[in-house]
Amino acid sequence: MKILLIEDEAAVISLIERGLKEIGFEVSVAMDGHTGLQMVRNHDFNMVILDIMLPGVNGIQVCKEMRSQGISIPVLMLTALGSTENIVTGLDSGADDYMVKPFKITELVARVNALGRRMTRNTTVPDTHILKISDLRLDTDAKTAFRGDEAISLTSTEYKLLEFFMKNQSRVLSRMEILENVWDIDFNMGTNVVDVYVNYLRKKIDKNKNDKLIHTMIGMGYMMKETAS
Repeated sequence: MKILLIEDEAAVISLIERGLKEIGFEVSVAMDGHTGLQMVRNHDFNMVILDIMLPGVNGIQVCKEMRSQGISIPVLMLTALGSTENIVTGLDSGADDYMVKPFKITELVARVNALGRRMTRNTTVPDTHILKISDLRLDTDAKTAFRGDEAISLTSTEYKLLEFFMKNQSRVLSRMEILENVWDIDFNMGTNVVDVYVNYLRKKIDKNKNDKLIHTMIGMGYMMKETAS
């Protein structure tokens, strides 16, 4: 696996390079956002590990620019910024995973491997083209959602969450299960990132609708189902 590390702290670079090269990964390094963008445009990488606080172009801008240019390789954000708001901002910029410094290299390796497995899974397992519940439709090829005739604008993270709900209709989904399957990550459960995103999604698909589709299962998690079912 070829990994681009965009990081400006020499000690962190050394730790990550040593840990990933020991298990056979190729690691290239960019020490600022502008250089990182140039490298990801001009070379074939399987994954990007990205700091947020970078000289010049910050990591949020780097990730947004990658996604706007159609660069879809997995991005793991590795940063000292660990609040729920920081996590939401990072994931909304297009990151696939978010890890907070200080970190253990064994956990970083596990996260990288998990993202690699998901990348392989997404390219080898055929997907259902249209998912439906009530009058909500999700096109997994076009990445579009409609409730009735109304188009729903979703961020990349909201889309992944909605897809997971629609593939698991009438199942109680715990917060931990949602984290592990939507992002392949295990945040400190003191954060409320799942609840934040569920609320975002509710406002977009259930607001002003008689048939509410996302339901809170008190003490257990969430379920997507038709109200009448």
